[in-house]
Amino acid sequence: MNPAEAHILKQAEPYKSIYLHLQVLIEHTLPEADLLYKWKMPCYYIDKRPICYLNKSKDYVDVGFWHSAHLSKKWDAYLITEKRKVVKSLRYKTLDDIDDAVFIAILKEVEGMKEKGFYKKN
Repeated sequence: MNPAEAHILKQAEPYKSIYLHLQVLIEHTLPEADLLYKWKMPCYYIDKRPICYLNKSKDYVDVGFWHSAHLSKKWDAYLITEKRKVVKSLRYKTLDDIDDAVFIAILKEVEGMKEKGFYKKN
């Protein structure tokens, strides 16, 4: 079993269900994405370029996007920076918190930016 999958399956509820739901959304939306285990958390890569990571933190699952500097401003209401310079994330405490349409739209936008650097140059 992939170490990232093992990490997901050993999570307590409701986090395991959140992880599994996000995994299905990511793998359905980006079938070419590889699930890897990096920095002790599941990460998705396409062609060796990072797309997002999944991390259980405190009382939520954090989905971080490295290329968030390039995302449309329309996602600012959903994304959290919390004093981070590069990564913005979506946070989910329950399955009901996940808006599939928003999550999929952000994934598709991030996929289109995978060739760009993490920082936005002015």
